[in-house]
Amino acid sequence: MINTETLAALQELIDVVAKLRSPDGGCPWDLEQTPQTLTPYVIEEAYEVVDAINSGDQNAIAEELGDLLLQVVLQAQIASEYKQFSLKEVAQGISQKLIRRHPHVFGDVSVQNVDEVRQNWEQIKATEKGEPSPDSQKLSHKLSKYARQLPPLMATTKISQKAAAVGFEWENIDGVWEKFHEELTEFQQALTHETPERQQAELGDVLFSLLQLARWYNLDPSVALQGTNQRFIQRLQKMEAFADRPLSDYSLDELEALWQQAKAQLAKEL
Repeated sequence: MINTETLAALQELIDVVAKLRSPDGGCPWDLEQTPQTLTPYVIEEAYEVVDAINSGDQNAIAEELGDLLLQVVLQAQIASEYKQFSLKEVAQGISQKLIRRHPHVFGDVSVQNVDEVRQNWEQIKATEKGEPSPDSQKLSHKLSKYARQLPPLMATTKISQKAAAVGFEWENIDGVWEKFHEELTEFQQALTHETPERQQAELGDVLFSLLQLARWYNLDPSVALQGTNQRFIQRLQKMEAFADRPLSDYSLDELEALWQQAKAQLAKEL
């Protein structure tokens, strides 16, 4: 059971947020926020929690979870001001959902393994949503949820996996490569002859086809890009360590030489 000190700490956070949003002495910045303007912070804080967990720094994890919790409390506070819902309904709703979807814990259902837990979860979830409408059964309807709700890289991976599962797929990897090169050519042509809007669209097509290659080779594009980001930063740090003046004072050729030096040094350290 949660102890009284924890409940008191949660109540203090609720009171602090309410004070920040109070027209009488509140914070001007907090007062002008809406659920929509706060959306980027929800995403940002969630990513920062993941980064802290990956770092293993317990203090950082606690701090970032606090920042994420703030976003939940702040969204609920704004909703309560408009008589929509409160933090109480948020907490009650998720508690009731967890109880419903874990009948093997809170009821008399028996399960033998994790697969059965997942199957029960999906069955209960489907029942909660009621009789599906014809549109909700369509593949396009399901994929549109991924496009709306997930980060673009993750959404593309999910969309292509679900489309492939119903047979909308190339016969072999050669077809995937052919599609990638086709989209790359169209992007290059758009950069020369088309409007910025068309160029943007063609860039999206190139990225989408590139992620199909990643799927065929069982590679995670998010992990791959994160690794590239980290390597770039590591090489930049080495360049700065080798440099005797700000990097902006170097010519392009000198920067390339520093880059290669940094790359070679990091290779030796592996």
